Amino acid sequence: MARHDPPGIIAPHIPADAYRRAEATGAPVVIVVRTPDPTGVPWRRILIPLAIAGAAALGGWGLVVALCALLDAAAHTATVMAGAAGPIGIGGITLRLTRAKHL
Repeated sequence: MARHDPPGIIAPHIPADAYRRAEATGAPVVIVVRTPDPTGVPWRRILIPLAIAGAAALGGWGLVVALCALLDAAAHTATVMAGAAGPIGIGGITLRLTRAKHL
């Protein structure tokens, strides 16, 4: 059965034969206690993925804005060309692409 005692209790962590040998020979017993990392949260591990995700999101929005600008320019171009061409007729059917400007 595994035993997990708080760091202040030393006895369960030293094997009995090592303790008896150190007691008999007078050799010092070295106890190594691992403490948690005092630096806290490693910000680099968190900030790099956030920066990549932010750059990808901004790039996606940039593509959307560029596509909207391109479609807007294409719509304006089509409107200007249709206005300049006037009515289009085939046989007896006439199609007026734009409304006449009222001055």
